Parts: sequence; C-alpha cells; structure tokens
Amino acid sequence: MGVITVRLPEDTHQRVKTLASSRNISINKLYEEFTIMALTQFDAENRFKALASRGNKQRGLELLKKLQNHYGDAG
Repeated sequence: MGVITVRLPEDTHQRVKTLASSRNISINKLYEEFTIMALTQFDAENRFKALASRGNKQRGLELLKKLQNHYGDAG
C-alpha cells in the first residue's frame, strides 16, 4: 500500500475532518473514496473519448436529435 502526505490549509483540513466524521469514516477512507471517484471519472472520460474517436459523427448527431425530439430540450 502506498503512503502519501497531503498538505492542506488548516480550515480545509478541519472541513475534511468534519466531512469524514459526518460519514462515520476516517479521513484516510474519505481520501480513498475521493481517489476512487476521480479515477472512475478519468477512466470513463478516456473510454468515451476512445469510443468517440471510432464513432460516426453524423450518426451520433442523428441519435442526439432523435433523443431531443423524444425527450424535449432540457436546457
């Protein structure tokens, strides 16, 4: 298992302690969860980019238009 030291401003450290305490977990476990979330997001973004690079742009736009017509403009 790797070990790292993280330097934080004191107010940020206190907020992290409060957050961990509110979840009934250690700060170490909280940082582990943060890391897993960040890596999951990174992996998903890279998978999306890889799929997009192999995809058909026109077909993708057609599918988005179809979804927009079905669900309406949420924006």
